[in-house]
Amino acid sequence: MDDLAHQTRYWDTAGAGKTFMHPLEVAWLATVGRSARILDYGCGYGRTMTELRDLGFADVSGVDISTALIERGRRTRPGLDLSVIDSPPSVPHAAASFDVIMVLAVLTCIPDDQVQDALVAELDRVLAPGGLIYVSDLVLQPDERNRQRYAAYVRSAREPYGTFMTEDGAVCRHHDPGHLRRLFARFDLIGERHVDTATMNGRRASALQMLVRK
Repeated sequence: MDDLAHQTRYWDTAGAGKTFMHPLEVAWLATVGRSARILDYGCGYGRTMTELRDLGFADVSGVDISTALIERGRRTRPGLDLSVIDSPPSVPHAAASFDVIMVLAVLTCIPDDQVQDALVAELDRVLAPGGLIYVSDLVLQPDERNRQRYAAYVRSAREPYGTFMTEDGAVCRHHDPGHLRRLFARFDLIGERHVDTATMNGRRASALQMLVRK
């Protein structure tokens, strides 16, 4: 898919050194057994995987479209199960392979609605019945700087409102919370919270986190 291919080029170059900061609500995982099969989709260099491993989860694997980020993770966080996605959004796993899927700051890197829908369908395929998806993504920001970026990109590229280009060339999207809820409407909503986090460029931003069950 062209949208994901564009982002691959970014994450293998300018994005390869970024730091990701979305917080993890540990209480949401309190009922998950430590032997649960967990997939971190869009794992980057493995920051969240390391946190999950430190919490005692023994079966955690991560996939990402970026070879550079995966290599960074293998270099700086040895022992993690990291692999590159060859045909995104598809992953090389059988149906119902995972009990929990983490999707942190992934949708913001996929501005296109159809590509987002395809990703959620793939997550549904590999998630076991009764399994959980933990979603965390950036919502529309109210400040003037972001409003100007949204308006400029809508005029130039006719992408969904909230899409913008960063100074170093990434095309990203901040979402209406209702859009994120609709994306995962096929699942049961277990928990939802708004959090303050930092973007990959170090600016403060608001995010929506959801826990849904299949």
